[in-house]
Amino acid sequence: MGKKEVQTGKASIQFAEGPQIIGSASVVGKKEGEGPLAERFDVIEPDPMVGCDNWEEAESALQKEAADLAIEKAGIVRSELRYLFAGDLLGQLIATSFGTVDLELPIFGLYGACSTIGEALCLGAMTVEAGYAEYVMSMASSHFASAEKQFRFPLEYGNQRPLSTTWTVTGCGSFVLGRKGGSVRISGITPGKIVDMGLRDSMNMGACMAPAASDTILRNFEDFGRGPEDYDRIITGDLGKVGQKILLDFMKSSGYDISGRHMDCGIEIFDSESQDTHSGGSGCGCSAVVLASFILPKLESGEWRRVLFLPTGALLSSTSYNEGRSVPGIAHGVVLESVDVRAASGGRL
Repeated sequence: MGKKEVQTGKASIQFAEGPQIIGSASVVGKKEGEGPLAERFDVIEPDPMVGCDNWEEAESALQKEAADLAIEKAGIVRSELRYLFAGDLLGQLIATSFGTVDLELPIFGLYGACSTIGEALCLGAMTVEAGYAEYVMSMASSHFASAEKQFRFPLEYGNQRPLSTTWTVTGCGSFVLGRKGGSVRISGITPGKIVDMGLRDSMNMGACMAPAASDTILRNFEDFGRGPEDYDRIITGDLGKVGQKILLDFMKSSGYDISGRHMDCGIEIFDSESQDTHSGGSGCGCSAVVLASFILPKLESGEWRRVLFLPTGALLSSTSYNEGRSVPGIAHGVVLESVDVRAASGGRL
């Protein structure tokens, strides 16, 4: 085999072929199904318990449903998948551990907070491009109630949420990656590094994650020799309205105005006014379901040719928060292109 990928700049990888997304699925809860993207989701579960006995089992059920649907849409059978890259927000990844057991796949359990789907896509793409697997699955989930239970307050407490908070998305996004057969390819990646600005407000995760998003975008520009004009959209995961403003300010201070091209999954998934979600949406499932339901169709149709997909994560735990630690951020960059972009550019990625 010839060389499959090229190390680019300080942190990025440019793929020679670019693994393709051949199947995707989005499964969400009732609140998400009442938002602006309602008609785009594959499945809207009206019962937040998904017929289970507790919130954690419900999240596992979302994973199983999304995984099965993505496999079906990819036109393959489960046994053709070689590896699974998946994660969630819960301690010891229990939603993933119990939700994927029936898949009977070798699994890499991942924790990148709300950036987990970016990490899963990066690792899945590297694995396929290197020839270590014909097909892999990348997946991430979250659940409003299970996240509130672990990170904040019991729902029965009825606490007041500051306007800077985001609403954890109940949902799961699942993606099957293969060497060919899709309309969208992953042409390159820019894995993120941890950025800690010393912020301690866990109720304002957008502010904690925005510096990391800026750092990864700037490194992507530098590594690939690109600028905002080279992307139809630069899409962060869940900065929300507060984090978006901070990101735009950071980018302007670095000499780039991305205001006309930036989009945030956390802003798109809810109507913050009518649904009372304050700054927007968050959670591992946020960027995952928006990618499957909204971003990929734009690329598949050719309306967008290239986007920088940038799930963002706040790397805190209940332990670190109670110990008064800061909230570090991270963002993983995934360059997504219509499969015909390479041909239109004369073979250049």
